[in-house]
Amino acid sequence: MNEWIAVGALGLIGVILLVLLLQYMRLREIWQGLSRCREALRWARIWESENQELKRSLRAEQKRCEQLEEALNNVQASQV
Repeated sequence: MNEWIAVGALGLIGVILLVLLLQYMRLREIWQGLSRCREALRWARIWESENQELKRSLRAEQKRCEQLEEALNNVQASQV
């Protein structure tokens, strides 16, 4: 009788270990997904920052181009 109880306890411990292993694998998968999500978010912030900087530079260049065109028109008007 004691042997059956010991075998049953070992079987139960085996099942518990299997469930814990499955839970560990699932949690590891979730953690890796979160890690990838954080990495993607980090890159999205970097790209957004670069995009804003490029937009500021473009507006500055457009303003400079307008000023140069205005100066060119003034020079051409004064020559006429």
